[in-house]
Amino acid sequence: MGWYRASHFSHVSASPPEWLAVGGHFGKCAPAMEVGMVSRVGVSEDFRKQVLGYGLTTAQILYRMPDHPSLLQTYVWQNYDLFPNFPALKDFLSFWQQKLEGPLFSVTVAHSKLIKPAELRAVDGVFGLH
Repeated sequence: MGWYRASHFSHVSASPPEWLAVGGHFGKCAPAMEVGMVSRVGVSEDFRKQVLGYGLTTAQILYRMPDHPSLLQTYVWQNYDLFPNFPALKDFLSFWQQKLEGPLFSVTVAHSKLIKPAELRAVDGVFGLH
């Protein structure tokens, strides 16, 4: 289900339709929108991975052109993966070596955990203005 602006609805009424309500304010909620309910429909697979410790991994892959081995071509791969073992990246690189013709030259990896503890800093002082 996508999100729609109010102008996209074909009917106009004094109160919103029952399925539009969130938290029961206007009647019944759609099953995936009930407060406190965790539904597979409402949470993306990417978010689930982030909560389980996966981070966004980007790999810049340099490989030799099959027809011209002296030339290098670049390919950027990006997916959610686990640091430091990178099982998804290793699976992709083994697929590359088995099925694709361009031999690998180098792989540069960057990784960032998107969900991490809040960072707090101590305040040195408080300055009041008028």
